[in-house]
Amino acid sequence: MNQIYLSFINFSKKFALPFSHIALFVIFFWFGILKIFDFSPANPLVENLLKKTLPFITFDTFIVLLGLFEMLIGVAFLIKGFERLAIILLIPHMATTFMPLILLPDATWQRFLIPTLEGQYIIKNLLIISLALVIGSNLIPKKVDPVRNSPP
Repeated sequence: MNQIYLSFINFSKKFALPFSHIALFVIFFWFGILKIFDFSPANPLVENLLKKTLPFITFDTFIVLLGLFEMLIGVAFLIKGFERLAIILLIPHMATTFMPLILLPDATWQRFLIPTLEGQYIIKNLLIISLALVIGSNLIPKKVDPVRNSPP
């Protein structure tokens, strides 16, 4: 039994990080492209949030830009060396993603601490944040020039 456990640990160490990159690419690229072609079940929620936050932007323009932004995040997680960019782009995206929990409570909560399906969908983004932190924790720090206190 111990050998099986050790094999699982070694397998996890070898494949967890690459799979994390691929998983984030798939999620962001796939969901982004669904938004662009108006196949995303999240589009109505996005439209309602847009009306509350940026009513001067048309939904048709915004949803394409959001879809492209999500696809960019996905591609950045996939390409070695672009993980930092992906994480930076992920910060405002996640902040925006959680907004419906506060700004659209009728769509995201059945009652106190009981989310709707949309609310559950949003809350699961905690896993995306966690996975991004795992990827970020495995990045090699950039060297800092001690004289300029910045990367060379």
